[in-house]
Amino acid sequence: MRILLVEDNHALADGLSAILRGTGHAVDVVGDGASASAATAAEAFDLVILDLTLPEMDGLEVLRAMRARQNRSAVLILTARGAAEDKVKGLDLGADDYMSKPFDISEFEARVRMLLRRQAGLRSSALSFGGVDLDLNSRTFSAGGVPLDIPARELGLLEILFMRAGKVVSKEAIIQSLAAFDDDLSANAIEQYVSRLRKRIAPHGLTVRTARGIGYYLDKAAPA
Repeated sequence: MRILLVEDNHALADGLSAILRGTGHAVDVVGDGASASAATAAEAFDLVILDLTLPEMDGLEVLRAMRARQNRSAVLILTARGAAEDKVKGLDLGADDYMSKPFDISEFEARVRMLLRRQAGLRSSALSFGGVDLDLNSRTFSAGGVPLDIPARELGLLEILFMRAGKVVSKEAIIQSLAAFDDDLSANAIEQYVSRLRKRIAPHGLTVRTARGIGYYLDKAAPA
């Protein structure tokens, strides 16, 4: 999943981005409201974590501009402005959740997981397709109760396809989900990840099929 973190406290931004990247997400970080507004206008994010007190443009104005553009990214407001009035304004403008600083990291992680599940239209953190299971909380795949050892990029790709099993996902959508601003991720690289992933999941009855000119989708493999 791709996340935009909007935070002008550099130490906090570094810490939160490290936590989010450590759980496999592509994370972009900006430190002012104008950059946040420009990023959300130009790029697609699954989740925006938004401070309110920002240089150049207030976080509520960033949120207002996002929703005016019909941007449907999930938004978690994370701010020291904990007054009820600010919370009501943020939720009324279209924020999905609101946390006041200081906050508990484990609660923050849980809320991020909840919002990403909701964004993907999922009610449960446990998914199954074919003979493979996905635990969204731990972002681990298993088959027959045995964890699958999958490198980070391929794991991210499988997660994207697994959460939309049977539906075509475009190459561009995959690149958007896996790549941050500073990542150089090409369509050719995606093809290589798909090829490697096919070999890893073939023993478990799954495959990645190509929708020519469009993208890829996860499917059950034909019996040998």
